[in-house]
Amino acid sequence: MIDPGAIARECVEGYLFASPPVELLLFRRPPARGRIWVPVSGKVDPSDADLESALRRELLEETGLRSPRRILPLDWHVPFRADNGETWRLHAYAVEVDRGFVPRLSDEHEAAEWVAPDEAVRRLHFEDNRAAVRRLLERVGTSSPNV
Repeated sequence: MIDPGAIARECVEGYLFASPPVELLLFRRPPARGRIWVPVSGKVDPSDADLESALRRELLEETGLRSPRRILPLDWHVPFRADNGETWRLHAYAVEVDRGFVPRLSDEHEAAEWVAPDEAVRRLHFEDNRAAVRRLLERVGTSSPNV
């Protein structure tokens, strides 16, 4: 059982999307990191002023994105057990970008692909990622029958 009162580290994740219609930009980790599909994510550093600053830094590092159209908090705060046994907490955001945005991939990812929401839910490895996509769809006022 995870004790949410014992959070050792804060993390952020950003679900890049364009609309209408809603499409999401997913990233695939390289083989050494499981070759799974994920959003942009990372740890909050002591130098980050706040969670959104950490997210903007991660977006720049992992995709080259400097100016998203908007950032929407998904009010999704998920505690999880890190590989080192500590409890970390993930804060999810929807990040709207221009349709056709082509990311500059960092070494954290080997591929990126724009997909429909139902395909994003199918590909994303972790259940909390799939739930965050559903929250994103609620926030931007759209739904998909297969999500």
